[in-house]
Amino acid sequence: MTLLNVVQLLGGLALFLFGMSTMSGGLEKVSGGRLEAILEKMTDNIIKSVALGCLVTAAIQSSSATTVIVVGLVNAKILKLRQAIGIIMGANIGTTVTAHILRMSELDGSGNIFLSLLKPTTLAPLAAAAGILLYYAAKKPYKRDIGVLLLGFSILFTGMFAMEGAVSSLKDVPGFAELFSRFSNPIVGVLVGAVVTAIIQSSSASVGILQALASTGVITFSSAFPIIMGQNIGTCITPVLASIGASKNAKRTAFVHIMFNVVGTLFFLIVIYAIQATIQFSFWDDPITKGGIANFHTIFNVTVTILFIPFAWVLEKAAFFFIKASDDEALQDDETAALDERFLTSPGFAIQHARETVIKMAEMSLSNFIGAVELLKSFDAKKLERLREVEDVIDRFQSKVDIYLLRLSQHELTETESRLLSEVLQVVNEFERIGDHDDNICDCAEQMHNQGIVFSESAQAELDAVTDAVREILEYAVEGYKQGDINLAEKIEPLEEVINILVETLKVRHNDRLQKGLCGVNSAFPFVEILYNLERISDHCSNVGVHIISYSSVDSPVDRHEFLRALRREQSDDYKSKFEMYDKKYFDRIKQITN
Repeated sequence: MTLLNVVQLLGGLALFLFGMSTMSGGLEKVSGGRLEAILEKMTDNIIKSVALGCLVTAAIQSSSATTVIVVGLVNAKILKLRQAIGIIMGANIGTTVTAHILRMSELDGSGNIFLSLLKPTTLAPLAAAAGILLYYAAKKPYKRDIGVLLLGFSILFTGMFAMEGAVSSLKDVPGFAELFSRFSNPIVGVLVGAVVTAIIQSSSASVGILQALASTGVITFSSAFPIIMGQNIGTCITPVLASIGASKNAKRTAFVHIMFNVVGTLFFLIVIYAIQATIQFSFWDDPITKGGIANFHTIFNVTVTILFIPFAWVLEKAAFFFIKASDDEALQDDETAALDERFLTSPGFAIQHARETVIKMAEMSLSNFIGAVELLKSFDAKKLERLREVEDVIDRFQSKVDIYLLRLSQHELTETESRLLSEVLQVVNEFERIGDHDDNICDCAEQMHNQGIVFSESAQAELDAVTDAVREILEYAVEGYKQGDINLAEKIEPLEEVINILVETLKVRHNDRLQKGLCGVNSAFPFVEILYNLERISDHCSNVGVHIISYSSVDSPVDRHEFLRALRREQSDDYKSKFEMYDKKYFDRIKQITN
């Protein structure tokens, strides 16, 4: 083998790996995070989990990618370990699809136009032409992603052809045949397959390389079998690396992947070599083809999966046995779990989980508002401490979401993904500010408790009315954002206008009480401060409502101030009806309160 052959082999390998990566990335973008969402929601039994793991891996052409996603979902406490086990089993089957795609180069298209078109020597250039046309001419990002997928497919086979051309002369080199004869030793073969796959972190790629070498006619069934089984072990390196720094359940998921492949390999080795030692395979020393490699790869993974399905619980028990639970593991709540960096490779999915984190913040803000208002009536130091702990969590969530989405924005996003990212970035700040105002109300409650300040019955009744109104608008904002409900969002603005009028009215009424001596002077500041924070909370709810309507109903975000001016200027019958309803609901209560 000459130096030029080596250069050609390395170049072909580079193109092959790049093509596989490009094709996988294109498939991932075309899916738009939907495949990961399916994994999250449709894994309620082992059979379904196996099927989904198989389908998703076949779609994105990478068992490593699937298992990394699974590690992230387990770390985020979205999937349980038992659900993950089924997906991992299915991923091992799904990854064999690549080998069957590569075997198409063995098709004999002579005399049949359809088969000739399916041959990679014809199909790869056609895919390249269609891919480059879509990539440069298509205006929609989705079509450009399909173009990238087709280009990756073409580059994959171009690399395969280059590798086959580089190694074709090796069939006449005695040392090459002798080298592979040593791989007939099952231990050596498994180690070689595992090490090569661990280095390139892809069993599909290492199987493809083996298929290219098989074109020389030198690799036999006896040398290929242990290498293929070792490749399944080597692919475990990716989820192992992904589990570093993750939760113990994520580490258990990676451990299950290793155990499943190692035990499966040992079982198959024992069975195959026992049969060979007694009955003997007639084809054992015959050259293996690309199709033979693809077939054995599939048979191995399907058989091992079928055998292990009834014993999934054993794998789960073993994982818990070898990776012990700490005493306080059940009490730990990983705040950053839903913002797992492993999701960044799938922008649509990552944005959805960032949005779920914002929803958690929103619910915490609502809960803290209710708690803060209760403190005004009945102060409890322990409750205050708990509310401030939750406020700290809200602040950390906001910081994490901002950093996470900033990192995500550096990836190539579709137009839809960019808009969703922008929405989450804006809404997260609104709920963080609501949390801050909740905390300010807690400060007022603490100050009143420390100074012995008590509001008069009329002042407290007025506060009860306005806090009920703010609680209602905050519930609309939280549920409206959570459900993407425009009907709830449209209730926010008329109620916010009523709250603004309520606050101004209560300031005047409280000033009147102070002048009459019905309230002490020391109560003036906390009362006005509480009203200010209630008004600001309703303002931020108004912003959330505008964001919900804006991102749900138009092609691009609208200017908030212009939107509100138009809304109040036009005053539709629906808006007027809602305003009058809230005005009657809360001002009637105020009117019944006498100073």
